[in-house]
Amino acid sequence: MFLLRAGIAAAGLVSSALGFVNKTTCNGKTYTYEELAGYGTVPSNSRDEFGDTLNFGSGLALDRSQWKKLSNGSYTGVLWGLPDRGWNTQGTLNFQPRVHKFDILFTPKPEATVANPSAKNLIFTYKETIRFYGPDGTPCTGLDGDTTGHLSYPGFPDLPVATFTGDGFGGPGPGGKRIPVDSEGIVLNADGSFWISDEYGPFVYRFNASGRMTTAIRPPPAILPMRNGTVSFSADSPAYYEGADAEPVIPSDGPTGRNNNHGFEGLTVSGDGKNLYLLLQAATNQEGGLTSQTERYTRLLKYDISVPSKPRHARQFVVPLPLYVDPTAKPAKNPKVASQSELFHIQDEQFFVLARDSNFGHGQDVTLSTYRHIDIFDVSAATDIMGDTYDCANCSVASSQGVLKAGIKPAEYCSFIDMNLNSQLNRFGAHNGGAQDADLLNEKWESIGIVPVDGLVGDDDEWFVFSISDNDFITQDGYMNGGAFKYADESGFNLENQALVFKIKLPEHSRPFNRD
Repeated sequence: MFLLRAGIAAAGLVSSALGFVNKTTCNGKTYTYEELAGYGTVPSNSRDEFGDTLNFGSGLALDRSQWKKLSNGSYTGVLWGLPDRGWNTQGTLNFQPRVHKFDILFTPKPEATVANPSAKNLIFTYKETIRFYGPDGTPCTGLDGDTTGHLSYPGFPDLPVATFTGDGFGGPGPGGKRIPVDSEGIVLNADGSFWISDEYGPFVYRFNASGRMTTAIRPPPAILPMRNGTVSFSADSPAYYEGADAEPVIPSDGPTGRNNNHGFEGLTVSGDGKNLYLLLQAATNQEGGLTSQTERYTRLLKYDISVPSKPRHARQFVVPLPLYVDPTAKPAKNPKVASQSELFHIQDEQFFVLARDSNFGHGQDVTLSTYRHIDIFDVSAATDIMGDTYDCANCSVASSQGVLKAGIKPAEYCSFIDMNLNSQLNRFGAHNGGAQDADLLNEKWESIGIVPVDGLVGDDDEWFVFSISDNDFITQDGYMNGGAFKYADESGFNLENQALVFKIKLPEHSRPFNRD
């Protein structure tokens, strides 16, 4: 069990005077966190080509074909950034899910120190946006799914449905039904198509290069949310325009399946592009998912996508999420589980995972985060739980109190990058804890992408790891619905879109991607 207490450094933390911040060995393979290498932001009131406020931290993908090292030591590339379901802190909206593309310019500043910090050295230039559509060309939506019912299309499993009135923003319109998508992870394909993982279903969808849905993965029954004896895709996230008139969802939390807003936060692909991996944010409800103290044992699913139109469930494992002590909670409410927000396949059944605490950071009552990590787990010796024993609607790998069942061996979990270290953040003017300013780290960090330091294939095993925060579209100058719906978040805050870049060394001869 890995447990981090506030004020105590992670095991293995080494002085940067020795040339690195931390070394971790996971199942015999050594990883080195060398330094924080970069920091950049995009203003909270930035807008995309359709006039809507920009948010892009729920998932990221770096186009490997566009990553270049320049003669002056800088790097250029193209980053795909995935927004959340639209501004939703006061209710969900009929926001059309989408993905944004940015040109990035990154100039490492290894000489930066706390005493002489670097200016922001990661620059984003907005390029374009692809919006998502269902199989029939109807736009998808960020609205919550209905408590009952579904949409059907030839060649697809039954999909969640969201029914809305008017324009879905509180204005006049014809109403309608759309596929609700709360995007959380993204994987790019060589043909221009891409996979998106979702929290509402939770499903995984494949979209073509124009944003039209072509394939859907519906998970096993144990993961599908149930209410009153039937599949119920609602996350109890009423529409903004319903206000106090919203019909109550009873019960708010179903007895089995993914918990509300705890779907497939993690999505990644093997280096050869033949296997997708999906990771639930935390345990299903029947396995302890109803409380932050018991939601530790989550599920990792592997799908063979050799034939993209026919994904095949291939394997499944249990991943034990880390524990941390919440300094604001009573002893009886500690320790808590650091639920995960992103996944990245490294090689040989080892993965990066972004696990973090909640309700700490910019815009929160408490600004100091205790646990915000990019860690590692290894499934090479873990029990394959795929099959009827654990995949039926009432089946479980753990008790409702989060106790893992005998005979199941979970993944090995290893701590790695502590994103909260002010000794690194301060080198670029960012900070964890302290004043509520634009450089205080946001609460939610939900993405991982890696590119080689050599600008080629990473033969020296040196890599940059990118991560971006999800700012929940929080701004005082916000727009949705093509710019027609103006809003100011009731928090009073403007949260920048923040990005961090870490320099690491992978185990010797690592190959996160196939050689082209």
